[in-house]
Amino acid sequence: MLTKADIEKYFLAEKQVGLIFIIIGALAIAFAFVFFFVLRNNFYKGAAIPLLLIGLIELTIGFVVYKRSDGDRVRNVYAYDMNPQELKEQELPRMQKVNKGFTIYKWVEMVLIITGIILIGIYRSRPEKAFWFGLGVALTIQALLMLGADYFAEKRAKDYTSKLQAFTQ
Repeated sequence: MLTKADIEKYFLAEKQVGLIFIIIGALAIAFAFVFFFVLRNNFYKGAAIPLLLIGLIELTIGFVVYKRSDGDRVRNVYAYDMNPQELKEQELPRMQKVNKGFTIYKWVEMVLIITGIILIGIYRSRPEKAFWFGLGVALTIQALLMLGADYFAEKRAKDYTSKLQAFTQ
């Protein structure tokens, strides 16, 4: 059965994960700049690309989730007491959409991991192709981080959604 504490817990965890994504994204971007402008060999230049691109995604997603979670928490706790129908008509469909998104995210992250592993496998013994080896290493690491984070986020979202479904029936 859904309680106000469940709603609070879900959105506070979402906010904490948003902050973690902000930190990871900012660190990835910082490393990308150090790799590209300071270390500057081909391996690090290759690694800088996925660090920068995925770091920007992490930073953006983290910021959006962090900023949005307090408003969502307050709105849904209020709806729990004052307008439970809103949870059924707005929050439940939103969460069902979120859960469907995780399927897409997992597939994209797995494709990125496989691509990174293939690049590592092909270019690890070819020093003249260090750029592609570095790109593969960083791509694999970033995609694994995203997959791990999404695994736990999906678990939380599914638990919250099942409680919402039980509450709204």
